[in-house]
Amino acid sequence: MAIDGNKLAKACNLDEAVKVSRHLCRAQIDTFETAAKTGGELLIACTQEAPVFLETLDELSDGSASLSFTNIRERAGWSSAGGDVLIPKFAALLTEASLDITPSGSVSMNSGGELLVLGKGEEALEAARQVSSRLEVSVVLSGGEEIVPPRIMDIPVFHGRVTKASGHLGAFAVNVSDYSPAFPASRSKLTFESAGQSGTAEYDLILDLRGEPPLFGKNGIRDGYIRIDPGNPAAVMKALLDLTDLVGEFEKPRYVDYDASICAHARSGITGCTRCIDNCSTSAIQSDGDNVKFDPYICAGCGTCASQCPSGAAKYALPGGDSLFERLRVLLGTYKRAGGKNPVVLVHDLDWGDDMISAIARHGDGLPANILPFGVNSTPQIGLDFIFAASAFGAAQTVILLEPTKADDKDALENQLALADLVFGQLGYGGGRTLIIDETDPDIVERALHGLLAMPDMPDGDFLPMGRKRAIMSLALHQLHNHAPTPVDVVELPDGAPFGRVNVDVDGCTLCLSCVGACPTGALKDNEDKPQLSFTEDACIQCGLCRNTCPESVITLVPQLSFLEEARRAQMVKEEEPFECVRCAKPFGTKSTVDKMLKKLEGHAMFSDPKALERLKMCDDCRVISMTEAGDNPLTLGTVPVTRTTDDYLRERDDLRREAAKDMMAKGLLPPKGEA
Repeated sequence: MAIDGNKLAKACNLDEAVKVSRHLCRAQIDTFETAAKTGGELLIACTQEAPVFLETLDELSDGSASLSFTNIRERAGWSSAGGDVLIPKFAALLTEASLDITPSGSVSMNSGGELLVLGKGEEALEAARQVSSRLEVSVVLSGGEEIVPPRIMDIPVFHGRVTKASGHLGAFAVNVSDYSPAFPASRSKLTFESAGQSGTAEYDLILDLRGEPPLFGKNGIRDGYIRIDPGNPAAVMKALLDLTDLVGEFEKPRYVDYDASICAHARSGITGCTRCIDNCSTSAIQSDGDNVKFDPYICAGCGTCASQCPSGAAKYALPGGDSLFERLRVLLGTYKRAGGKNPVVLVHDLDWGDDMISAIARHGDGLPANILPFGVNSTPQIGLDFIFAASAFGAAQTVILLEPTKADDKDALENQLALADLVFGQLGYGGGRTLIIDETDPDIVERALHGLLAMPDMPDGDFLPMGRKRAIMSLALHQLHNHAPTPVDVVELPDGAPFGRVNVDVDGCTLCLSCVGACPTGALKDNEDKPQLSFTEDACIQCGLCRNTCPESVITLVPQLSFLEEARRAQMVKEEEPFECVRCAKPFGTKSTVDKMLKKLEGHAMFSDPKALERLKMCDDCRVISMTEAGDNPLTLGTVPVTRTTDDYLRERDDLRREAAKDMMAKGLLPPKGEA
């Protein structure tokens, strides 16, 4: 690479030239040592030789530098473009890499090395033998009729059929039916005890060599669970090596930050949004009453839940905070300020995507000068907020390099891109602003990237991307609308889009305000002082909870994206004067509600008396008073009797005794009073 340090320093807005080396990790290692001894933060534009630099830093007794690394060789320098045209790209990648990234949270998992090997034949036993000295292994065979019994049974072998499995690394629970141990008197072929049982066994790790559908989800992704084709010995051996490393305590990122207060899943048992549950390929998300529950131990970090969540309740947290969007802002802003033209953001993961970019750089023409690689943990995490923000920051296109093994997430991702392109087209920016490339051949990927047509410029926005999904989308969309070639007021969207308004049949609405209690985002609001219903379109996510909750069925959803100022303010839907009690004039309800109640109960046997209907027009206090005043009140008791006490009973007993004594004296049965 030929890099002009002075021009690069200017592009990076530095006071002194960038130090450019040819062999920093070898012949010029003293340059690194001198820089490291000065302390502070040191960014090295090489990732291949990072171990060398870290080792050298450890050997420096007075070295206190904090090292970080970025790759500008495969991602930029090894390109057929060459020359100063790459300076804006170099500057963008270096400036982005210098940012402080907020770390994500994590959860701990412990594995003691108890391994369950599932299989049908000899390959399962052989795999178990290979790791029996490193792990505590058990084998469950669903076949095994032709297996020669081992000379020494040093591995527990059972026959059974797995009916269910749950858990994660360090805490798997496996249900097995027809569970029976190997018969010790087996001679020419392995046999099993005839009395099979059913039960649940617990293991830390599972190696699945059955050649059947996975035990977990559609793709079998679960930490500690490895499913391999038993007919591929090389893959089996690699799996065994990986399993031997899965012993001890492990830290796993907590991929999703969940805010239950704005979740639109359900209210009062009525279901609204289920996008995260429907799109989770690992079953890590389950309904939990009115909210959803994320299991961080099962979550594989694909990020589809976050990209599909309309309210932003599920937010991808690797990296944490607003780091992802800050990186995007700095990358595009630096590139454009340095004179870069027609930037294209190439989103890729840090494994397969990095390998693809490296192959293109080493064996092809490399990435075009305007392609800005943007590494993320998982490409399906990209949603509308990222696409709109990238475009508002100046990206002419957003291209997602999708690993072919993540084909299950492609449909959900395509829906997001199609919706974004629809908005771009309506605003006059034209279609084709987003693209997915999921090819496995580097030559095909390279041709696709070099074949991208230059697109008209997008706005050079520089807003601070803070907050959750809706806040970032709102900032980006209004930036795009303010600079749009055809700034239409309203963009019509298809059903299921996370923007829109609600239509309320005002004549049928009784202002019961059930919709207000169901709305998770506060788009529908009431008034504490007066019967009112208002709606803020900018806050509506079209979850349908208001429609599903409305007892009058007068609410319908209208998907659209409005840029009108009124969409950002609460608009009155319906208001009424409060209904006043006919007895005391206290307001206690709405006229439409009382009128509807009177109409429904008119003619009912319990309300055939006009006085009973009249009570429905009274407040709760006056209604009770009216009922007590009615002559036929079943609660009327008349004169309330005096409460009797123990003294009353004792007094009556003494009176009875005295009367009995007088009677006996009159009959001569007792001497007169006063005589012995």
